[in-house]
Amino acid sequence: MSTVGGASGPLWGSALRSAGRVLGDQTTFDGAQLAEVLAAALASVKDLGTASLGDKTMVDALEPAVETLKSHIADGESLAQAIDAAAAAAEAGMRATIPLQARKGRASYLGERSIGHQDPGATSTALIMRALQRAITSQP
Repeated sequence: MSTVGGASGPLWGSALRSAGRVLGDQTTFDGAQLAEVLAAALASVKDLGTASLGDKTMVDALEPAVETLKSHIADGESLAQAIDAAAAAAEAGMRATIPLQARKGRASYLGERSIGHQDPGATSTALIMRALQRAITSQP
């Protein structure tokens, strides 16, 4: 947490700790529990980083992923279908940061020069969501 450059180290550390507290010692989870885990991670990131959707941060990928996962699970879809949709939502959120001007995080120091560049935090979030999707769907 303390050695990662930029703002992502503390944010991911906090997110993962919050997510872990939701699961505790459980070794398995279902879709609703995964949605709770990711919602706790999102709340932690938003609290620590004071970022909102549209600030050009990891929130721009994580929030749509969490909301999509919740929605698809509530609609009765399988966890595999729901996490695939959530990963796609994270990727769309990541791409949506390109035209934005960063208002939070290290990129905010760039001001208008941040426009036209994909946010690294949103990118790491989309990569993590896709890795989670692959891990879940590769289980027997």
